[in-house]
Amino acid sequence: MDLRQLRYFSVLAETLNFHRAAERLNMSQPPLTVSIRKLEEDLGAPLFERETRGVRLTAAGLAALGPARAALAQADMVRDAVRLGAAGLSGRLAIGFIGSAVGGVLPRIVSPFREKYPQVDLVLEEMNSVEIVRAIAGRRLDVGLVRLPVMDNSPVAMEIIERDSLYAALPSNQVPKACRSIGLAEFAHHPLIIYSPVSVLQSVIRLAFQRAGIIPRIAQEATQVQTILGLVQAGLGWALVPARTARFVPDGVTLLPLVDRIAIDMGIASAHDAGPLARNFVTTALDIQSVSEAPD
Repeated sequence: MDLRQLRYFSVLAETLNFHRAAERLNMSQPPLTVSIRKLEEDLGAPLFERETRGVRLTAAGLAALGPARAALAQADMVRDAVRLGAAGLSGRLAIGFIGSAVGGVLPRIVSPFREKYPQVDLVLEEMNSVEIVRAIAGRRLDVGLVRLPVMDNSPVAMEIIERDSLYAALPSNQVPKACRSIGLAEFAHHPLIIYSPVSVLQSVIRLAFQRAGIIPRIAQEATQVQTILGLVQAGLGWALVPARTARFVPDGVTLLPLVDRIAIDMGIASAHDAGPLARNFVTTALDIQSVSEAPD
């Protein structure tokens, strides 16, 4: 017994006529007759009583019709699931994201993605950039939003989806007069509030100071940019923060561009052989973000 035989049985049960059933199935009548007889032999009971003008279901045929239709419906569901999954239209997508993506990039991507792919289940997890690329390389995540450059050599594909750079965050009462930009050398005279080691930004900032020949005097470490800006507001030091965090700047804090730009772009990471779900998410991200530049 196979699905083809069950489909023949179901159509014949609806038409109660071999000729009409064969027409609906786009086949000739003799193979249909042979297939039904073979099915009856396999099941050990006649499903139809043959009459001059057609057939009628036996008690066994009536009992078998419901389960046969259910089996065909389940088979159709399997085909639909395979088709949707192969096209990236359904399934489960595990997404890693850094905390700074929550206020901008993440919702701008997720909202249109969910609208376009409503049958995809999204599982989101906040992690740092290194953890994200390692999880993608280890197949624990499908895609991730990370801060570039990522200080890890895990083999993942990377696309820039948003350009950003570091700006100096100063207490407003400490901004030099007529100052429109500032160099890293100025930080040598002030305590530095820096990101905690779990953030890739700490490595980027330390490397920038090292290249400038400056040993910063670190006063505080914090994980969230809002916390860092709050500490700057309290006068505990200066900081370097993403330019796109300007909307979070509290009263009493001023952002100034650096004389020498330090890029900290936002990227989207995925496996080199990413499946259709991840590819659709990456495509949505690239379409929505269209790689905008950080403010000057």
